[in-house]
Amino acid sequence: MEQAEHKKSKDAKQVEQHFTDVHGLPCIEKIVRSVEETPEPIPTNIKGKIPEWINGNFLRNGPGKFEIGNQKFNHWFDGMALLHQFKIANGEVTYKSRFLSSSSYQANNETNRIAVSEFGTVTLPDPCKNVFQRFLSRFELPKPTDNDNVSFVTYKGDYYVSTETNFMHKVDPESLETVKKVDWSKFIAVNGATAHPHTDPDGTTYNMGNSYSPKGAHYNIIRVPPTKKSDEETLEGATVLCSIPSKDKSKPSYYHSFAMSENYVVFIEQPIKMDLMKIVTGKLTGSSISDSFYWNPKLNTIFHLINKQTGKVSSVKYMTKALSTFHQINAYEEDGFLIVDMCASNDGNAITNYNVQNLRKSGEALDEVYNTLDRAFPRRFVLPLNIDNDTPYNQNLNKLPFSTATCIRTSKDKVFCTYEDLHDEELHQYGGLEFPQINYGQYNTHPYRYFYGCGFRHLVGDTLIKMDLQGKKMKVWDQPGLYPSEPIFVPSPSPTAEDDGVVLSVVITPNEDKSTFLLVLDAQTFKELGRAEVPVNIPYGFHGAFDNKASATQM
Repeated sequence: MEQAEHKKSKDAKQVEQHFTDVHGLPCIEKIVRSVEETPEPIPTNIKGKIPEWINGNFLRNGPGKFEIGNQKFNHWFDGMALLHQFKIANGEVTYKSRFLSSSSYQANNETNRIAVSEFGTVTLPDPCKNVFQRFLSRFELPKPTDNDNVSFVTYKGDYYVSTETNFMHKVDPESLETVKKVDWSKFIAVNGATAHPHTDPDGTTYNMGNSYSPKGAHYNIIRVPPTKKSDEETLEGATVLCSIPSKDKSKPSYYHSFAMSENYVVFIEQPIKMDLMKIVTGKLTGSSISDSFYWNPKLNTIFHLINKQTGKVSSVKYMTKALSTFHQINAYEEDGFLIVDMCASNDGNAITNYNVQNLRKSGEALDEVYNTLDRAFPRRFVLPLNIDNDTPYNQNLNKLPFSTATCIRTSKDKVFCTYEDLHDEELHQYGGLEFPQINYGQYNTHPYRYFYGCGFRHLVGDTLIKMDLQGKKMKVWDQPGLYPSEPIFVPSPSPTAEDDGVVLSVVITPNEDKSTFLLVLDAQTFKELGRAEVPVNIPYGFHGAFDNKASATQM
């Protein structure tokens, strides 16, 4: 049955669905160009004014090398990790970057070929081996990459760069040098972890990771303690809080992140599926990991609630129609309800469409790629926490006066939910919103008013948006030909309001040479305060962090 649905799903994908009818998109091929690293800090050209109170390192991560020798990576997610640092102090900014010294990067450089398979690229057998060795190598399991090109994250106060395999690298945020390779599976029984952990105010960090065994795939909630007992420590003390079996043992759901409130971890099991058999036989068939992903819109999306204190999984499953989500905005509890805000779309085929070839298209071919991708929009779900024998069936349980989301008990342990849009019609003009960020330090797991993100009138972000949940009003920063990346909120030293601070974003200029800049916006007015122009080219990256513990040394 599942195989038949998989085949139908794949066949349906052949007849491309068009979600928009946009024409004349400008070519942005240079956002995925390979660049050289800049390991020594270089000055930037300041325009406007960078507030002098900003003192720290704005760290960014993303792919920076898309070819090895005469071989090319297929997918945007495959490029070699390039780490960036914008050091901000006394109104001045310097820039530097380093390639992550991962085993994948080193092996590729030593052999001058793609030696380790990535998400969308399968390594070919080593031409230096004899015919029999090359034949046997096709039967090896794919080795997980340690090309940690997705984000900067913190555990126990230390910075790591992460992707979604079992390998992370501890990194010095000052020098950007690779300090230590860390393997999750040496500490707990998981085969990887997301690049989007959540941290409680005391420093305790939660994450999720899959495990695969003869009993099938499991989704694991991970907890990492807040502090180290020695400087050399990494993930010591990490535990699996609970393990949730995948409904289909060999086809678990893909998840890029999860939500967390004060008392719960919320795992969103969506109908983007991974065919494990296809991954295991990938070397034999020449299939990449991305080829094993498929979207099954006939399945519901399930919210699993896990109590952070006890590790107990709620017996109530909260369902909604098929959706695709990569990034959550926030989650918090209020009056017996759990509010989950996320960016989501109704189609789950996007991930496989972001190959390098598509990003380098122009003209009608580029328009076609964009129009066959569904837009992501901010949505709110409201989950009733106190379901008992007296809870009525077949009526909306949401009593919160500020939300139109619905939640209806359909059976003893099932609640069906519909979402509320966290935006008005204006957001459609900007292609929806992704890469959401909030004032995380003060408002994560708490009621909040503002979030920030990128508008997507192109395959990548082309505007910055501030959303005000009171009235669903938005402010926009928009300049033609400029492509801002994920906005990061940095609070003022003594903030008097939730949005008292600045928003930082690295803005890519694919049609102008060596003119990428760090943009600083006043978070309240969303007006530009200043920019720091970098005299080198930078590709479009994924995620970043602001390290305000950076030393206050002069530049």
